[in-house]
Amino acid sequence: MKLIITFLSGLLFGLGLIVSGMTNPKKVIGFLDLFGNWDPSLALVMGSAIPVTFLAFRWLGKKQRTFFNDELHLPGTTHINIELIIGSLLFGIGWALAGYCPGPAIVSLGSGNLELLYFVTSMLLGMQITHFIQMKLK
Repeated sequence: MKLIITFLSGLLFGLGLIVSGMTNPKKVIGFLDLFGNWDPSLALVMGSAIPVTFLAFRWLGKKQRTFFNDELHLPGTTHINIELIIGSLLFGIGWALAGYCPGPAIVSLGSGNLELLYFVTSMLLGMQITHFIQMKLK
């Protein structure tokens, strides 16, 4: 049952990304181009995602375990450090240049666009390099 619900949740998330236009890099770049040819259509997507996420985190904040009785791991609210700031800047720059962030890029692999393999491979490699560097620094 856990695998079925997990699969259906991922499918719903992927369909939401497709329907909202988040898998279209031109639309994303247009949304991020505030001082050029700005496309505000994704503002509705983000504007509706923020209150849903806020309410979900408020509800989950009172929980200790997931629906499947696994330990619940939520991000902290006071862990702003140099790694977070640098990572956020790199993420934002990459998102603005490529028009993809991790979720939509992986969903878009299903479109058959082989150029996305470069992006996803680079993304995964960057994650591994970052993890390796963090382990060496600790």
